[in-house]
Formats: sequence, C-alpha cells, structure tokens
Amino acid sequence: MITIAVDCMGGDHGPRVTLPACTRFLDQHPDVQLIMVGLPDSLKDYAHARATLVLASEVVTMDDPLEVALRRKKDSSMRVAVTQVKDGTAQAAVSAGNTGALMAISRYVLKTLEGIDRPAIAGQIPNAKGAATTVLDMGANVDCLPEHLLQFAVMGSALVSVLSGNDNPSVGLLNIGEEAIKGNEVIKKTGELLRSASKAGDLNFYGNVEGNDIFKGTADIVVCDGFVGNVALKTSEGLAGMIVDFLKKEFSRNIFTKMSAVAAYPVIAALKKRMDHRRYNGGALLGLRGLVFKSHGSADELAFGFALTRAYDASRNNLLDRVRVRIAHAAPLLTGTDASVPAQAANPV
Repeated sequence: MITIAVDCMGGDHGPRVTLPACTRFLDQHPDVQLIMVGLPDSLKDYAHARATLVLASEVVTMDDPLEVALRRKKDSSMRVAVTQVKDGTAQAAVSAGNTGALMAISRYVLKTLEGIDRPAIAGQIPNAKGAATTVLDMGANVDCLPEHLLQFAVMGSALVSVLSGNDNPSVGLLNIGEEAIKGNEVIKKTGELLRSASKAGDLNFYGNVEGNDIFKGTADIVVCDGFVGNVALKTSEGLAGMIVDFLKKEFSRNIFTKMSAVAAYPVIAALKKRMDHRRYNGGALLGLRGLVFKSHGSADELAFGFALTRAYDASRNNLLDRVRVRIAHAAPLLTGTDASVPAQAANPV
C-alpha cells in the first residue's frame, strides 16, 4: 500500500479541486491510501475508506513571503503534509500551493541528499513524438553553477528512468546553438562536466540542444537554470492554449468551416489532448531526502489527479533510491561551490 500526503488547501482553488480529485484517484488506485491535510472546516464532510484526515490550523497563501511560510506558519497544511514524509508516514507529498514556499519548507524539513547542493523542480513539456520532454530546473534556482546543472542532469536521469522505464535516457544541455564553443562560460563548463559524466557512465549526454528541441523531443531530458526553464514552461502553456483557441475560432467562422470541423474532429481532438498541459502536471522536487511533487496552482480536478499519479509512480518505483544510487556513482564529479551563487526562487506557479 502506497501512502501519499496531500495538501488539500494549496493552489488557487483549494478543496474545491483537491478533494474531488483525491476521491477519483483513490477509486482508480486500490493500492493507495491518502493522508488528507487541511483546515477542520474544509475536511469535516470528507470521507473515504482509504483516506486519513490530518488537521492543520494554517494555510500558506499564494502571496505569502517565504519568511512567513517557513517561520511563522509552522502548522500550515503544506508543512504538515511534508512532515508526513519526513516521519515516514507517507512516501510522497503533493501540493498545489506557493512554489517558493513549498521548496523552502521541503528543503528545511527534509534536507537535501548528500552530494546535492540545490534541489530542482523537474517538469514535463509535451513534444512532437507524442511523449514529453523532462526539463529541469523549472524555477527553483535562477542562478546556477556548472556543478549544479550536472546534479540536475543526474537527478533528471533517475526520474525519467522511473517514469518511462528507459534506464539510459538522453540528456541535452539547453544552449543558443549545438556547437560546444557556444554559450556563456557556465554553459561551456557544464558541457565539459556532462561529457565527462557521460564517459564515466553516469548519464547519457546527447549534447547541446536549442529551445525548439524541447518540443521536438530531441533529448529525453533538457537541463537549464530555473530562469530559462520557467520561461520555457510558461511559453509552452501559452502556445498550446493559443493553438487550441485559434482552431476553435477558425472552425466556427461559417457553415463551411463548421462542416470542415466535423470532418477534422478526430485530428483536432487528438492534437488538443497531446498539447493539454494538464496531462503533464506535477513537477518533482528532486534532491531532497523525500519525495515532494508540485502541482500547478491553477490546476483543475483532472490536472491535480495527474500530479497525484506522478507521486504514485515515483513512490511505486522507488525514485528516491534510484536518485541516491546515481548520485553516489557520480559523486566525484558532483562537488559544487554553493557560496558564490545565492539560491533564488523564481516561483513558477
């Protein structure tokens, strides 16, 4: 039985989305039990045979500064949910709340794995191959050293091997060109480290990739700093919405376009499904001594359900142990100097 702790209060919609999403998820997964964390009034009417209610007295809002979330709201639903993982009561935690707060709380409560300087957010962007490209970091660290980007690549490889069953996923380094001589000094040094790690068998380095390669699916994993990764995430979501809206308008202009829409409906439906960012919801906070997944703050019931599924798959396939093994193997290359670059949260959601 897999146990997942859920912050039922987080996100733009809170219990209106999280509670029905949890009910559907439990009905679809008989080998799961959920620890539902929230305010007493929000959970008082909820009941499910495999759900345990844990009450919290506070909520981290989407606008709360990190100091408030971390230092003052010590009994928030977010913190209580993450603590379930620390105590071993749950194998993973899921929240749609404030991203910066979730990272700060998770890092404080769970601590980072040995060999990892910075936890990173790994998310997925749909690609032309009908799958998804895993991108990290997506907003936890806007300034990174080469060693940090190497750490992201190692952790991302473990994540993709769990989610896809591919034990040797390819890693691309996001750059302004494919040539090794391009990019700033951080990117050039990162390329050297990734090539060394690839020769040592720590990962499968494809080489430099450009922004369009994310959508082509050129590499299974794309590594970048959190500033660039967050821009890529928001761009993909905006592009998908724009295309769907464009098709709706074009096919509703007159009787002839409406007739064309009927004929083209299967293709349009398939495209809409492939580009639906809700199906890729649930970013993994990698590098912690426990599993935490971040749902998009505006997630609806369908999207939040996919975030729960990501946590379930990671727990069932022992993601944390796989990350530890890969980090231990790559340890000689992973040493970073964190003092020169302060951690900053881009707060992507």
